[in-house]
Amino acid sequence: MESPADEVAIESPAHFRLYKSGRIERLNRPPVLPAGLDEVTGVTSKDVVLDAETGLSVRLYLPNLQDPSKKLPVLVYFHGGGFMIESAGSATYHTYVNPLAAAAGILVVSVSYRLAPEHPLPAAYDDSWAALQWTASAQDEWIVEHGDVSRLFLAGDSAGANIVHAMLLRASGNGEPRVEGAIMLHPWFGGSKLIEGEPEVAAAITAGLWAYACPGAVGGVDDPWMNPLAPGAPALEKLGCARLLVCAGSKDGLCARGRAYYEAVAGSAWPGSAAWLESEGEEHVFFLPKPECENAKQLMDRVVAFIAGA
Repeated sequence: MESPADEVAIESPAHFRLYKSGRIERLNRPPVLPAGLDEVTGVTSKDVVLDAETGLSVRLYLPNLQDPSKKLPVLVYFHGGGFMIESAGSATYHTYVNPLAAAAGILVVSVSYRLAPEHPLPAAYDDSWAALQWTASAQDEWIVEHGDVSRLFLAGDSAGANIVHAMLLRASGNGEPRVEGAIMLHPWFGGSKLIEGEPEVAAAITAGLWAYACPGAVGGVDDPWMNPLAPGAPALEKLGCARLLVCAGSKDGLCARGRAYYEAVAGSAWPGSAAWLESEGEEHVFFLPKPECENAKQLMDRVVAFIAGA
């Protein structure tokens, strides 16, 4: 007879199965692709271990250089997956970052942080901050030779976009590194009270998953890490970047939270400039499984233009 601890608490059939004991089964894992030359885009990648003890690593992406003397903007990317699945090397993200690096002409540092529930938050935040600091300090030869860390960008999708927000607050508090721009793709935020346009089921899923990713959260789903608009959360005017792009899909259950975040930032005393892009008729992170659809191409074009300063 199945014990209560072995009962399934939350299941996403294509992604994971969480048990009441806190154990996780990761289902249908995408393959981890090797670093190296991507023949389609001309981008070359390599893996670097930053901390052998914790397993923190990054995958660097260098586009084909037309002018080797030209320094490239540097973008640090944080993958999604509810803090519980995926990695920088998974097919999901390797096949997204290669075209991104090529289209934008940037050097990308994609972060493989520790995953919950084995490593509950703030492990992912701490790893992401360590990777960001490492990138900004230009310790790698690719960054030294080809990167311009004075033009530093952050980007992430879903939980990765949540990480972007956390990094911007840390960057502000420490005064460094200076981040020129940040891109939040379909950010994962939540809260205990429904906001206008937020589906009840989306809020319930967020609350359930957050309890496993961050069991020590103060205030549950209203912890400032998950709900940046909660009372007592750090002021949005402290975001440590000059420009911000927030994106969502109109059919995404998280769209309302993303829009509310954008509007709160734009209406705050934050001195930067904020922009919003909503992909009509699209679901959560649609651009990962459907990179060739027209809305995904438009989203990529907007991200590239944002990095270019447009």
